[in-house]
Amino acid sequence: MPGPDSKAPPTPWVTDDNAALLTDLYQLTMLQAYWREGMDDEAVFSLFVRRLPKGRNYLLACGLDSVLRYLETLRFSDDALGFLAEQDEFSADFVRWLADLRFTGDVYAVPEGTPVFANEPILEVVAPLPQAQLVETFGMNQVHHQTVVASKAVRVVEAAQGRAVVDFGLRRMHGTDAGLKAARAFHIAGLTATSNVLAGRIYGIPLSGTMAHSYIQSHDDEMEAFRAFAELYPETVLLVDTYDTLEGVRKVVELARELGEAFRVRAIRLDSGDLAQLARESRKILDDAGLEGVEIFASGGLDELQIADLVAAGAPIDGFGVGTGLGVSKDAPSLDTVYKLTEYAGRGRIKLSAGKRILPGRKQVFRQEEDGTAVHDVLARHDESHPGRPLLEKVMEGGRRLPAGRVELEASRQRAREEISRLPERIRALEDAEERYEVRVSETLQDFFEQVQEKVAE
Repeated sequence: MPGPDSKAPPTPWVTDDNAALLTDLYQLTMLQAYWREGMDDEAVFSLFVRRLPKGRNYLLACGLDSVLRYLETLRFSDDALGFLAEQDEFSADFVRWLADLRFTGDVYAVPEGTPVFANEPILEVVAPLPQAQLVETFGMNQVHHQTVVASKAVRVVEAAQGRAVVDFGLRRMHGTDAGLKAARAFHIAGLTATSNVLAGRIYGIPLSGTMAHSYIQSHDDEMEAFRAFAELYPETVLLVDTYDTLEGVRKVVELARELGEAFRVRAIRLDSGDLAQLARESRKILDDAGLEGVEIFASGGLDELQIADLVAAGAPIDGFGVGTGLGVSKDAPSLDTVYKLTEYAGRGRIKLSAGKRILPGRKQVFRQEEDGTAVHDVLARHDESHPGRPLLEKVMEGGRRLPAGRVELEASRQRAREEISRLPERIRALEDAEERYEVRVSETLQDFFEQVQEKVAE
C-alpha cells in the first residue's frame, strides 16, 4: 500500500484539471518555441472538413459546446505543471509561464445542428498565437467525433420517416467520453431517446430501454419471465425472440388475456430474423387478439439503409433501436477534419500543398435560399456582405461565452430539424447526390488568396 507521502496516481479520465494535457506533444513544444521567440500576436485558426466522405451529402456540425467548455476552464493544474517539469523538453521558465496561461480569445462558429459542407469553417479561433495553437487537438477531437456521429444519426432519422429511433450504441462505442458525447449529438440530430442513463442525467435526454435476452434465459419459462417483468413494469416492451419469435408474441397475447384490463404492455421487440416478415405476422397475431395498441419495436444490427428498406416495404414497425452502426458511424467513421492557421500578425497565411489548399483570413459563410430551400453557399471573407444568411456567429469573446454560445440542447435539436428541412431533397437523400451542393468562393476571398500567394512566391 502507498504510504501517506506517496504521490496519488493520475486520474484515468479527463477532468477540468487535466484537460490541458489532452493534447499532442508537438502543441506544447511549439508553444515553448513561440514563447521563446516572443510570438504572441493575434492568430486566426479555422476548423473545417476538407472533403465529404462517400455516402454523405452534408455534415451536421456538432461539438461546439464541448470546445467552449474546454476554453472556459483551460488551465494547467499544479499536477499538470509538475508532470511537464519532469519532461526533458520543457524549461522551468516555460513551465512557470504555463501556470498563468488562460484562453482570452474570441471564437466564431456555426451553431450546433447546422448543416455544413466541405471547406466551410465549423469554428474559427481568434487569439494570441500560443493560445489558439493549443486548442487544436482537443477542438478537433470533439468536433470531429460529434460531427461524425451526428451526421450518421440524421441519416437514420431520415430513413425512419417519423418513427421513433432510440440510441442503443453505448456498449460498443469507442470509450466513455464518446458514448456520452454521441448521445448528445444523436439527440441534436433528432433521435427520440437513449438507453444511456448517464447521458440522460447530464443532458436531460429522454431515456428508453426494454430488456435483455438474459432476463428471459434466467427464468425457467418465457411466460414466467413476461409475467414477472410486466408486473414490475406494466407499461414495458417485451422482447419476444429469445426462442421462437411468433410463439413469444402468442405468449404476450396470453398474458393480455390473463391480466385483462390490467394489461398495459406498450410494445414487443423484434431483435433478429426477417424483421419485415416477422413484423407482419406479429402484427396480425396482435390485431387478431384485439391488441392493436401494442406497438412493434425492432432492433438488431440496424443501420439507415436497412431501416429505409423496412419502411419502403411497409413493415408495420413503429420504432427502431440502433446501436453499433450508429455509435461508430460504421460506413464513414472519420472525416478529413483540419485546424489550420489562416492569419497571423495581421497577415493572411496559406498552405499550397497539393490537395490541401488553405484560404487565408477569417471567413463567413452565406447560405442563399429560394422559396425556403437552400440553393448554394458563398464562402467569403468575414467582412463581406452577400445575400443570404450568415452562418458563423460570435460565440465567445475575451475567453467568455456570449449568449450565442449558451444554447440549450433542445434549441439545437430544433435548429437541426429546421435547417435540415431547408436542404434540397437530393441532399437529404441517403444515396450520394449526382449534383453536389455548391459552395462558391467569393471573388474577394479568391483575390485575397492570390495576393497572399504572390507574397509567398516572392
